[in-house]
Amino acid sequence: MVEIKNNTVARVHYTGTLPDSGEVFDSSLEREPLAFLVGHKQMIPGFERELMGAKTGDKVEFTLTPEDAYGPHNPDAVQEVPLEMFGGIEPEIGMTLMSDLGPFKVAGIDGDLIKADFNHALAGKSLTFNVEVIEVREATESEISHGHAHGPGGVQH
Repeated sequence: MVEIKNNTVARVHYTGTLPDSGEVFDSSLEREPLAFLVGHKQMIPGFERELMGAKTGDKVEFTLTPEDAYGPHNPDAVQEVPLEMFGGIEPEIGMTLMSDLGPFKVAGIDGDLIKADFNHALAGKSLTFNVEVIEVREATESEISHGHAHGPGGVQH
Protein backbone atom coordinates (compact mmCIF):
# COMPACT_ATOMS: atom_id res chain seq x y z
CA MET A 1 0.00 0.00 0.00
CA VAL A 2 1.37 3.41 -1.01
CA GLU A 3 1.93 5.90 1.79
CA ILE A 4 1.95 9.69 1.56
CA LYS A 5 5.43 10.93 0.65
CA ASN A 6 6.92 13.37 -1.85
CA ASN A 7 5.75 12.82 -5.43
CA THR A 8 2.60 10.96 -4.48
CA VAL A 9 -0.93 12.19 -5.14
CA ALA A 10 -3.11 12.23 -2.04
CA ARG A 11 -6.89 12.53 -2.10
CA VAL A 12 -8.31 13.48 1.29
CA HIS A 13 -11.47 14.65 2.98
CA TYR A 14 -10.82 17.20 5.70
CA THR A 15 -12.51 19.49 8.15
CA GLY A 16 -10.59 22.48 9.48
CA THR A 17 -11.60 24.09 12.75
CA LEU A 18 -10.32 26.85 15.01
CA PRO A 19 -9.21 25.06 18.19
CA ASP A 20 -10.22 27.92 20.50
CA SER A 21 -13.87 28.04 19.36
CA GLY A 22 -14.44 24.84 17.37
CA GLU A 23 -15.67 26.99 14.46
CA VAL A 24 -15.36 25.20 11.10
CA PHE A 25 -13.45 27.39 8.64
CA ASP A 26 -13.38 24.89 5.75
CA SER A 27 -14.45 21.36 4.91
CA SER A 28 -14.42 19.09 1.87
CA LEU A 29 -17.17 16.79 3.18
CA GLU A 30 -19.85 18.24 0.88
CA ARG A 31 -17.48 18.26 -2.12
CA GLU A 32 -15.11 15.95 -3.92
CA PRO A 33 -12.04 14.97 -1.90
CA LEU A 34 -9.11 17.38 -2.16
CA ALA A 35 -6.36 16.03 -4.44
CA PHE A 36 -2.82 17.37 -4.24
CA LEU A 37 0.70 16.50 -5.35
CA VAL A 38 2.76 16.02 -2.21
CA GLY A 39 6.01 17.97 -1.90
CA HIS A 40 5.16 20.66 -4.44
CA LYS A 41 4.07 23.43 -2.04
CA GLN A 42 0.38 23.21 -2.91
CA MET A 43 -0.63 22.93 0.75
CA ILE A 44 0.26 24.85 3.89
CA PRO A 45 3.54 23.40 5.23
CA GLY A 46 2.26 21.65 8.34
CA PHE A 47 -0.63 19.95 6.54
CA GLU A 48 1.64 17.85 4.33
CA ARG A 49 4.14 17.19 7.14
CA GLU A 50 1.44 15.79 9.44
CA LEU A 51 0.15 13.46 6.71
CA MET A 52 3.52 11.98 5.76
CA GLY A 53 3.41 8.20 6.10
CA ALA A 54 -0.41 8.00 6.13
CA LYS A 55 -2.11 5.41 3.93
CA THR A 56 -5.54 5.01 2.31
CA GLY A 57 -8.15 4.68 5.04
CA ASP A 58 -6.11 6.42 7.75
CA LYS A 59 -7.78 9.14 9.83
CA VAL A 60 -5.47 11.79 11.23
CA GLU A 61 -6.15 14.75 13.54
CA PHE A 62 -3.58 17.48 14.17
CA THR A 63 -3.30 21.10 15.24
CA LEU A 64 -0.94 23.49 13.46
CA THR A 65 0.62 26.62 14.92
CA PRO A 66 0.32 29.81 12.83
CA GLU A 67 3.92 29.31 11.64
CA ASP A 68 2.98 25.93 10.11
CA ALA A 69 -0.27 27.27 8.65
CA TYR A 70 -0.77 30.78 7.20
CA GLY A 71 1.97 32.46 9.21
CA PRO A 72 1.79 35.03 11.98
CA HIS A 73 -0.31 38.16 11.56
CA ASN A 74 2.00 40.69 9.90
CA PRO A 75 1.33 44.29 11.02
CA ASP A 76 3.19 45.53 7.90
CA ALA A 77 0.42 43.97 5.77
CA VAL A 78 -2.12 46.41 7.27
CA GLN A 79 -2.20 49.71 5.39
CA GLU A 80 -4.26 52.88 5.41
CA VAL A 81 -5.80 53.61 2.04
CA PRO A 82 -7.61 56.85 1.09
CA LEU A 83 -11.36 56.39 0.59
CA GLU A 84 -11.06 57.94 -2.88
CA MET A 85 -9.15 54.80 -4.01
CA PHE A 86 -12.36 52.76 -3.61
CA GLY A 87 -14.21 54.38 -6.52
CA GLY A 88 -17.95 53.99 -5.91
CA ILE A 89 -17.61 51.30 -3.25
CA GLU A 90 -18.70 52.22 0.27
CA PRO A 91 -16.36 50.12 2.42
CA GLU A 92 -17.73 48.55 5.60
CA ILE A 93 -15.73 46.93 8.39
CA GLY A 94 -15.42 43.21 7.73
CA MET A 95 -15.84 43.44 3.95
CA THR A 96 -13.39 41.48 1.82
CA LEU A 97 -12.43 43.29 -1.37
CA MET A 98 -10.00 42.63 -4.22
CA SER A 99 -7.12 44.88 -5.23
CA ASP A 100 -4.15 44.71 -7.59
CA LEU A 101 -2.20 43.30 -4.61
CA GLY A 102 -4.80 40.61 -3.88
CA PRO A 103 -7.70 40.32 -1.45
CA PHE A 104 -7.90 42.40 1.69
CA LYS A 105 -10.30 42.85 4.58
CA VAL A 106 -11.60 46.25 5.65
CA ALA A 107 -10.32 46.36 9.23
CA GLY A 108 -11.25 49.91 10.15
CA ILE A 109 -12.59 53.23 8.92
CA ASP A 110 -11.33 56.57 10.20
CA GLY A 111 -12.94 59.35 8.21
CA ASP A 112 -11.43 59.25 4.73
CA LEU A 113 -8.84 56.61 5.64
CA ILE A 114 -9.64 52.92 5.31
CA LYS A 115 -7.54 50.32 7.17
CA ALA A 116 -6.90 47.49 4.68
CA ASP A 117 -5.60 44.19 6.11
CA PHE A 118 -3.82 42.12 3.44
CA ASN A 119 -3.03 39.24 5.81
CA HIS A 120 -4.66 35.90 5.02
CA ALA A 121 -7.90 35.60 7.02
CA LEU A 122 -6.36 32.70 9.01
CA ALA A 123 -2.95 34.35 9.61
CA GLY A 124 -1.98 34.31 13.27
CA LYS A 125 -4.34 31.43 14.07
CA SER A 126 -3.76 27.85 15.12
CA LEU A 127 -5.75 25.39 12.99
CA THR A 128 -7.02 21.90 13.76
CA PHE A 129 -7.61 19.44 10.92
CA ASN A 130 -9.47 16.14 10.89
CA VAL A 131 -8.36 14.31 7.75
CA GLU A 132 -9.43 11.03 6.19
CA VAL A 133 -7.09 9.68 3.51
CA ILE A 134 -9.27 8.51 0.62
CA GLU A 135 -6.51 7.50 -1.80
CA VAL A 136 -2.74 7.63 -2.17
CA ARG A 137 -0.97 6.79 -5.42
CA GLU A 138 2.36 7.39 -7.08
CA ALA A 139 2.33 10.56 -9.19
CA THR A 140 2.83 10.28 -12.94
CA GLU A 141 5.83 11.90 -14.64
CA SER A 142 3.40 14.36 -16.25
CA GLU A 143 2.00 15.39 -12.85
CA ILE A 144 5.49 15.83 -11.41
CA SER A 145 6.65 17.92 -14.38
CA HIS A 146 3.47 20.06 -14.28
CA GLY A 147 3.65 20.41 -10.49
CA HIS A 148 0.05 19.37 -9.75
CA ALA A 149 -2.30 16.37 -9.63
CA HIS A 150 -4.28 15.43 -12.73
CA GLY A 151 -7.56 13.52 -12.99
CA PRO A 152 -10.40 13.27 -10.46
CA GLY A 153 -10.08 15.98 -7.85
CA GLY A 154 -6.99 17.43 -9.54
CA VAL A 155 -6.42 19.73 -12.52
CA GLN A 156 -8.02 18.63 -15.79
CA HIS A 157 -6.07 19.45 -18.96
